[in-house]
This record gives sequence, structure tokens and C-alpha cells, in this order.
Amino acid sequence: MAAEAREQRFVFGEVAELYDRARAGYPADVIDDVLRFTGVDPDRLRALEVGAGTGKATLAFAARGVEILALEPSPEMAAVAARNCRELPRVRIVRSTFEDWRLEERGFGLLFAAQSWHWVAPEVRWARAARALSPGGTLALLGHSVRWRGEPLRDELEDVYRRVAPALLTRNPGFPGLHDVDDDAYVDEIQRTELFGGVTSRSHPWSEHFSADGFLDRLATQSDHRLLTDTARGELFAAVRELVSARDGGVDVPHVTTVTVARLR
Repeated sequence: MAAEAREQRFVFGEVAELYDRARAGYPADVIDDVLRFTGVDPDRLRALEVGAGTGKATLAFAARGVEILALEPSPEMAAVAARNCRELPRVRIVRSTFEDWRLEERGFGLLFAAQSWHWVAPEVRWARAARALSPGGTLALLGHSVRWRGEPLRDELEDVYRRVAPALLTRNPGFPGLHDVDDDAYVDEIQRTELFGGVTSRSHPWSEHFSADGFLDRLATQSDHRLLTDTARGELFAAVRELVSARDGGVDVPHVTTVTVARLR
């Protein structure tokens, strides 16, 4: 299929198994952060997940006893999520976008989205979230981002992208972390809806070590990299491999997981 005919938010299914292996999960302190905010015993909490992917966050919340209805539009990603959650009777995977899902009003004490909220149509996402939540329910948005702290690798990667794939810098300068992230990206937008109160954003820093193969696997699961032609992606990956392989033992990349929570008024 031609690259221009593929919708960016659905290309993850092309590499569902790789996505499951290469993408980072969610540490305990991030899940604790959300569950503390809800103020509800996890065993009594029913959650709606928007954009489950292969179940990275699904598994983390389900391990605490949360009942989850997880929406995932990609059949390939949903199949991997269903496999990963097959031993969890309180988890149900539904193939649907949030926009197309038949809304279950006031049915959930928690609505969470991990690395996926930006794919939901801005004109409907807040109102639909408010309708899905029970009174006083929690909206939780989770996201991983690279957070450079002056590492030389950042500038070297930018040089590679500028030379080999400059269009990626123009379309999406945020990955592979060429610029700092905005931890409060959703705070103002949530407050402007006047549907939620107690809006809070917190950051959880961590670091991830990559071999050259691991770094390229992560890049191969990024939607903008998926949309490159095979030739362009091959040239970019060859240049990145050369850069990372030159560092004996691989590279350490600093990350931050942002947790933005709010309570339905």
C-alpha cells in the first residue's frame, strides 16, 4: 500500500509483535500515582482504556485488580493485547476507536489513555470522556517522552536526521527526543473544557539502555518512521545503527513518563 494512503494512527498494526517487544511498559510508581488520585480501591474500580495498543498499560492496571474495558482499533494490536490479557478475566478487549465506540454513559470510575490520547479527535474527546465517567471519576493521561539533559547523543542524532531524513524533523521534532517535552501539554486544554477539576501533571523520570538493534526496533514502531518509504527508512536506520554501534555497550536515553490526572466535576 502506498505510504500516502495509510492513516498514521493505524500503522502500528503493521508491526504489532515488534511493538509489544520494543515499547516500554509502565512502572509501579506511575500506576500508584493514578490509583491514589482515584481514591478508590482498585478491586472496586472499573476503567475504560482508550487505545490499548498491545496492552502495556492494560496489564499494569489489571495487575492491581482493576476491571478494564480496553478499546483498540487495530485488529493486529487488539489480537496481541487479547493474548497478553488472556489470563485476566476482568479485562475485555474491544476493537473500536473511542469515537466510534457505543458510549456507555457514567459507566467508569477511571478513563485512562497511555500514549494514545493525541490520536483521539480533539473536538469530541473531552466531552465523550466526561460522559463515560461516573460522577467524580478520574481522567488519566499517560505518556513516555525522551528528555535530553545535554547528552552529545542528542546532537549527533539530530545531525543524522537532518542529513538523511529531514522531513521527520519538520513533521515531528519530538522524536527521537530532539527537543524537550512539555509536561503540561494537556493541562490548559483540560481546564478550558470546564468539565474537570483538580487537574494535576506529574513527571516520573527514568532511563533506558539500548543496543543498536534495540534502538532501531524502537524507531521501527514509531508511526512517522513507519510512513517512510522502505528505501528512506533503510537509509535512516543504517545511519542510526552506525552512530549507536560506535558507542561500545550501547546508549542510555533519558526519558520521562508524564501523568496528567483530573476529576470529573
